[in-house]
Amino acid sequence: MGQVVVVGGGIAGLTAAWRLTQRRPDLTVTVLEGSPHVGGALRLAEVGGVRVDVGAEAMLRRRPEGVALAEEVGLAEDLVVPATTAARLWLRQGSAARLVPMPRTLMGVPGDLRALEGVLSSRGVARARLDTVLPATDLAGRDVSVGDLVEERMGAEVVDRLVEPLLGGVYAGHAREISARAAVPQVVALLERHRSLSRAAAGVLPAAGAPSSPVFAGIDGGVGRLPGSVAAALRRAGVVVRTGATVRDLAHRADGGWRLVVGSAHDPELVEADAVVLATPARATARLLADVAPDAALALGRIESASVAVVTLAVPADALPATEGSGFLVPATERRDIKASTFSFAKWDWVRERGDGLLLLRASLGRHREEHTLQRTDDELVRLALDDLARALGGDLRPVDTHVQRWGGALPQYAVGHLDRVALVRRQVAGLPGLAVCGAAYDGVGIPACIASADLAVTGLLGSLDTMAP
Repeated sequence: MGQVVVVGGGIAGLTAAWRLTQRRPDLTVTVLEGSPHVGGALRLAEVGGVRVDVGAEAMLRRRPEGVALAEEVGLAEDLVVPATTAARLWLRQGSAARLVPMPRTLMGVPGDLRALEGVLSSRGVARARLDTVLPATDLAGRDVSVGDLVEERMGAEVVDRLVEPLLGGVYAGHAREISARAAVPQVVALLERHRSLSRAAAGVLPAAGAPSSPVFAGIDGGVGRLPGSVAAALRRAGVVVRTGATVRDLAHRADGGWRLVVGSAHDPELVEADAVVLATPARATARLLADVAPDAALALGRIESASVAVVTLAVPADALPATEGSGFLVPATERRDIKASTFSFAKWDWVRERGDGLLLLRASLGRHREEHTLQRTDDELVRLALDDLARALGGDLRPVDTHVQRWGGALPQYAVGHLDRVALVRRQVAGLPGLAVCGAAYDGVGIPACIASADLAVTGLLGSLDTMAP
């Protein structure tokens, strides 16, 4: 009773299908994914004989959705936490550049201003201290960029050296363009209750040296295992999961159902459905909604995206200079090619154990509107990464194996006003019974946020199906 098609086989689409089968086993659910793989930005590849993540490699543990889904699909015993998350910053100081410890922050907002010594210039530290005496910031319902908000309180150096590299790691975007209310709502909430941003952050962050629960979680063998495990559970539940099935058109039937055009223009396939979940990137969703929800399509079409590349290296243990922590971040103001490096061998015990004398690490390249960095061959991207890593760490890394994973347009940009755009999309889609949207374009780009987006979409969809039922 009831045909539901989920368009998109990333973690949001797979979760939507899984929730539908759990809550309404009477429904017939089909997942249509246009690429050859399910999983979206979660993917594994073999480098140096070890299968490792070449997309997202961790999920927030303090949000329950990601860990809960992994447990539901049989990965409970494989959940792990990082051996270390102590990151560093690669900064120019005078005529030299060095790696310095990253202060404890709340999305770049430091809770201990004393820890800024050695990270900011003396002038930058003095400016940051003004946060404690400046008048309260009145947002009064306004949305502003993260960078503008923090700069008003603490100065430009805090934005450039702390906030920017952290947001660059999450969104590959720019702090002075990303919406504070969409990207860092916890920071906005603090400012609505406290005058000083740094003192408010200090009240949230654990005290130095105090025990705290791990912020992130991973999966032994890589979080790239998660989508495959969800897809396997779906198939066991009778769900059809098709790859290489691009949905090119969506039309509303006169009887209230939906018709989808799948495949090439030369050999189109018509698929009928009583309900549809669009779990596709913003631009793809805009194209499919153009005729049925034009205002929503226009709003989604205005969401820009960033492209990135992840370069993974397998290096002999004796070729890697001594390292500390889990990796380092690179502020955009440093004008390097890489924006971050993760020492996978140090962050995840399972990666080190399976390396068999090789150490695996990765570097990421590419920021919003800086796609020229990625207009190079894979070999050139590897060389850029190696050159920057050699400068940061010293020595010649001499990798025995490399892998380049390109993620074109994978990271939606939450520009100022993003929450209003999302609200508009959801209002118009809600007016079309049997239709829902979810994914990274709406409520967050991390794994738990995408899962929560799918949960929300399914709740709304089932409510509309109940309304439509005779």
